[in-house]
Amino acid sequence: MDNRLDALTRWVRTLPGFTAATPVPVSGDASFRRYFRVFRQEDDKSVTPFIVMDAPPAREDCGPFLAIARHWRKQGIRVPDILAEDTGLGFLLLEDFGDRLMLPAVQQGNPEAAYLPAMDELVRIARLGQPEDYTLPAYSQALLDREMALFPDWLLEQYLQLSLDNQEWALLETAFGLLRESALAQPEVTVHRDYHSRNLLMFENTTAPGVIDFQDAVRGPITYDIVSLLKDCYVRWPESQTSKWLEYFRQASLTAGLHRADPDSFRQWFELMGMQRHLKAAGIFARLAIRDGKTGYLADIPRTVSYIRDASARQPAFRHFHEWLCSKVIPAIEQKIGPLPQPEAQPV
Repeated sequence: MDNRLDALTRWVRTLPGFTAATPVPVSGDASFRRYFRVFRQEDDKSVTPFIVMDAPPAREDCGPFLAIARHWRKQGIRVPDILAEDTGLGFLLLEDFGDRLMLPAVQQGNPEAAYLPAMDELVRIARLGQPEDYTLPAYSQALLDREMALFPDWLLEQYLQLSLDNQEWALLETAFGLLRESALAQPEVTVHRDYHSRNLLMFENTTAPGVIDFQDAVRGPITYDIVSLLKDCYVRWPESQTSKWLEYFRQASLTAGLHRADPDSFRQWFELMGMQRHLKAAGIFARLAIRDGKTGYLADIPRTVSYIRDASARQPAFRHFHEWLCSKVIPAIEQKIGPLPQPEAQPV
């Protein structure tokens, strides 16, 4: 019996126009949140779709979502409108953005038409100040370290069953220290923290994307979100295309006054930030499989780790880390999960 679904159904039926609503599952995500579609009966006998978020209070705090959504929407970012809320129960009634995710759209059509507006919107998000009623957390050293630790803890030791000796732990700590130092040295902006093709929706009447899953936003490195978008864990683009888009974003964010980096410096930030993010993501995908039974994310690990392989190959300071990754970790991934995409040459 799904007690929360029963409670959600009772709650939504107390709202005007929803007395006969029957929630239909839309999706879950990589957290404990779930989403359902409901329909409101209008006076002209038509129905209007809405989304109900189920965020169990013991697991998820709706406060950041509400504060960020209201602030960003007020500033012109297209995030879902909030129609009703009960934070005690953990239920929110939201505007329905539909099902046209950026991921399948760009795989089937012209990716440029989606990526350029998405980068323009990302510049606008980066420039946003703090919500009045909520302080965005800092992307601190402790947070960066906790994220990178997911890679050895969940992927290497628990999923792949690899044993690391003291020398390997020291190698990881050296690599993590370099990545942490680079991230903390970057200009600080508002960071969505999960800005990628599964969290952006496309519309017929506007080029600006709909933005979801923003409740974990922080103040942090300027390249974090552009890494999420261009080195996407769910779709991989040729290096030549990624470099072209990255320079577009560098120039747009430079014009917006967010940094003063030249192309080489910005690319270096991007490469090292990508390694940090993909260490985190690969660990999370393993944790989702082990802890939560969400094994579908395992198929994304080879693509995610291929980004780490390719970036570390281009960094002399990571030569030993790269050699270890290629000799020990990648063979284990390929044996247990599947092959990594082939590496590409460094863009010129």
